[in-house]
Formats: sequence, C-alpha cells, structure tokens
Amino acid sequence: MTNSLYDPQFIKNYFDDFGEREWTRLINTAADELKLHIHSHYLTKHITSGDLVLDVGAGAGRFTQVLVNLGATVVVADISQHQLDLNRRFAKEFQFVHGIKEWLQLDICDLSALADQTFDAAVCYGNPLGYVFEKRDQAMREVLRVLRSEGKALLSVASLWGSIHELLPAILKVDAEKNAEIIRTGDLYFDDSEGLRHRSHLFRAREFRDFLESHGISILDFCASNCVSTVWGERLNEIRADSARWSELLAIELEACRQPGCLDMGTHLIAVVAKRS
Repeated sequence: MTNSLYDPQFIKNYFDDFGEREWTRLINTAADELKLHIHSHYLTKHITSGDLVLDVGAGAGRFTQVLVNLGATVVVADISQHQLDLNRRFAKEFQFVHGIKEWLQLDICDLSALADQTFDAAVCYGNPLGYVFEKRDQAMREVLRVLRSEGKALLSVASLWGSIHELLPAILKVDAEKNAEIIRTGDLYFDDSEGLRHRSHLFRAREFRDFLESHGISILDFCASNCVSTVWGERLNEIRADSARWSELLAIELEACRQPGCLDMGTHLIAVVAKRS
C-alpha cells in the first residue's frame, strides 16, 4: 500500500468507466429513490433561488438538475471529463441546461481556477471528500475558500458502519484480515494485486463531525441517509406503489436519519455547514 492513498487518475478512470450508471444509480430501486429524496431535501431546505452554486463532484448531473430546478445558477465541476460530458448531455436532454454557467474539469483538492468567496453554496454530494483520503483537509479548505462569507457547503460522505449494514453478505466474502484493516482505518482500499475495486475513505459519524468542526465552521444539519429502509430491497416496491404509504416512509426516514442513534446506520452521512464570517 502506498503512503498516499489518493490517486486522482484512478478516480478519473473509475468514473469514466462508471459512465451513465452515475445518472441512474439513484433511481434504480425504491431504496435508491429514498437516498435521492433525503439528499434533495437538504438542497431544498438550504438553497435559495438566485444562488450561485458550485456542484463539485457533480457526476452526470442528478443533483445538478435538482439545483437548477430550485432556481440556482450552477458551476458544474468533476474530475472525470466523461462525467462532465454526460452532465452536459443530460442538461440539454432534460432541459436544465439554462441554469448551468459552465462545466469545469477540476480536482476538489485544487479549485485554484475559482476565485475566493465566489459562491453562495457548494454541493459536494456523493463522497468526494472520501475519495481524496488523506487530502480531505486540503479539499475542505478549498471548498470553504470559494464560499462567500456565511456561504453553505452541503456534503455527503460514505458511512463505514452504514456500508457494512447495507452490504454485509458481500463484505463477509472479503478476507477477514482485510475487513479488519478497513474497519480499523476506514480506508476501503485494494491495491493492484487485490484487483482494481472501488476505493474511498468510509467515515464514522463522530469522525465526520470532528473533521468538520476542525475547520471552524457552523454545523446546520447533520444526519444519515436511508437508515431505516437500507436492507429491505425489493420489499419496498409494494410501499412505493402506494403513494400514501410511500410519503409516510419518506417522513419516517427523514426523522430517523436525524436521530443520534441512527447516524451510523445509513449508507451516507450528510452535513450542511456554514462558513463563519
């Protein structure tokens, strides 16, 4: 294992290969739709029409679309040129291109192409802070730098225990010693000899909160994503088919995900933070 776990070329290649699945991954199943709903809830709560928003790690544009529909003007950034091309394509196809100012190929660790105090908000959904491993402080400083005074950052990272909760059968197929290492460090990392698999840091809830507080920001919201319904799979389809029951489940999820005892059981952790003036 290398001293530096962050490999930007690997991430570029990974998301280039991931392709259009990045656009569909939050609508494939009822459980995926719940993730989309919870993440979008906090966009709706904190983004105001007319805001200039940096969508960094934007991928193919699922949340870019939500931001434009909320009346924001969006600068789209991603490390993968293929994902940027898909974002542009879907923006035209689904008619949210009018709200996009530009598309930029950027590494979240180096936003030097963007001026200080430019944006009202930055959205970093989908774990960009986890993909950079030991450079997450540098990435966070860059995000805060480009925010205006009291600007907001909306962040989501992959959850260590929540990922185990969701993927337990597959996880138990991995060598026990390797699993112990991942749990100890939070680093989901396989070197070339182990096969080119997904790589990212997985956060514990307390760890993520401590990381945020170390940057001198105000935490406005802190929650999990889909902790109640994570492992119910196809059994959610019956609920999804009944609009009243589905609405009730969405409300239950939003409430449960805010509870301290549920924070580590969702697949992701979501935080909304404000830059202090």
